Amino acid sequence: MSSSRLYVLMLLERHGPMHGHRMRLAAQQDRLDLWTDVRPGALYGVLKRLAGEGLIAATASERAGAYPERTVYEITADGRAALEALQDQALRTVVFPTDPFDLALAGGDLADPSRLRNAITDRRDALQTQRSSLEHQHEHADPYLSVAERKVLGHLQARLDAEIGWHEDVLDALPEIVSDFEKRRSLPLEEQ
Repeated sequence: MSSSRLYVLMLLERHGPMHGHRMRLAAQQDRLDLWTDVRPGALYGVLKRLAGEGLIAATASERAGAYPERTVYEITADGRAALEALQDQALRTVVFPTDPFDLALAGGDLADPSRLRNAITDRRDALQTQRSSLEHQHEHADPYLSVAERKVLGHLQARLDAEIGWHEDVLDALPEIVSDFEKRRSLPLEEQ
């Protein structure tokens, strides 16, 4: 599932023909990189691929002032069908990414518990900073957000809150984790 493909097709369907620079500015204005995996700089490559697949078509070129010539694209009938399929897929797919931290915690050598405590504390602090930044951005953007955008930001905040709480729980359980690891270290692999 490509979020960038979905974004380009949605923009063209919703706003009509436009060129890549205008799409990039829209992505930056919406701060997509903060709440999606869409990267504004990657949109030009997506445009070329979608055009190659016949999902969008170049309709014109325009030049304003000293700026380079820009190709204007519009969505095609096949693009509309692809958009519907991509939207359906995005709405129905649950993404639950794995975190390499979990493997390191469960299977790592805990000979230095202070190193682990520092790593967990740093991760928690980074998440708290991210949460605070998101909250600040949400407050400033709120008057301009749709109901759906507010829900998306609320979802991100809830996910960050859950991650922060989980890290705090792991910090609280660290003495037990270290003790359990020490007991298991002395057992043969087949008994662990």
